[in-house]
Amino acid sequence: MNGIKAKYRRLIYKLKHDYLSVENVVLVLAVFLCLMWTYQSIMAMSRNWDLTERLTTEKKALELLNVEVEAAELENEYYKSDEYQELLARKYLDKQFSGEKMVVMPENSETARNKHKIATITERTEKNYSNIEKWIMYLFPSY
Repeated sequence: MNGIKAKYRRLIYKLKHDYLSVENVVLVLAVFLCLMWTYQSIMAMSRNWDLTERLTTEKKALELLNVEVEAAELENEYYKSDEYQELLARKYLDKQFSGEKMVVMPENSETARNKHKIATITERTEKNYSNIEKWIMYLFPSY
């Protein structure tokens, strides 16, 4: 029994004087605080990145809405204009100026419809940039 008590006392003494010294406790505390500070910094940067992305998305949506509002205002001005009123009168009320004659044109043929066909996005040839070129364009937009 005395042997076990002696080993226990040696263990307690060694823990107190070798491992639980003031220097070791301060060192462990400093490492813990540095790790917590690093973790919190990374979390803050991540949150800032997410907020920046959300802000960019919201700004793009705002720009799109502003463009749509401007288009609607221009369309309203067009509907209020005399030219539009004249076109409506000609179309629906068969009104015309004196000396004008109505000419009815035949429907367009397929050849006429496809003459000035616009290429779709899939038909257009777009340059495929390499990963390095994309990074250069991202980092240096004016390049």
